[in-house]
Amino acid sequence: MSLALNIIKKSKGGSQKRKRVGRGNASGHGTYSTRGLKGQKSRSGVSGLKRLGMKKQLLQIPKKRGFRSLQPKNQVISIKTINENYKDNEIVSPETLKEKDLIKSVDLPVKILGKEYLTLKGLKFEKVKMSDSVKATIK
Repeated sequence: MSLALNIIKKSKGGSQKRKRVGRGNASGHGTYSTRGLKGQKSRSGVSGLKRLGMKKQLLQIPKKRGFRSLQPKNQVISIKTINENYKDNEIVSPETLKEKDLIKSVDLPVKILGKEYLTLKGLKFEKVKMSDSVKATIK
C-alpha cells in the first residue's frame, strides 16, 4: 500500500471539538452553562478582563495624560525681531516671515507680542494677530 494524501487520516484523539456552552440541557452544558450558580462571574455583561487577571496588567500600562486641542497654537514673534529683520515700508505677513525663517509654517496662525517700541515706519501687517500692547505701540 502506498502513501497518498487521500489515505492520510487524523490520529484518534488528536483534535477535540470546541465546547459549545448554553445550547440546552441535552448538550450537557445547559442551564448554568458551566458558570456555576450565583455571583459576579455567573452574570452576563461582566468584563472578561476581570476574570482573566488582565485588569492588573491594564492598570500597569502608562496612560497618556491630558488632551490635544483642536485649535492650533500661535507662532509667537516679538517686535524686537521685526525691528531687526525688516526695513521701512515692508509688509509683515506669514509668507514674508517664512522667507526670513522667523516662523516654521505659513498655515499656523502668527501673533506678534512684545513691550518694545516699533522703530520702523510704514510697516503693513497682513494676516497677523497682535496683542493689545502691540496695537497701541503701532498707533
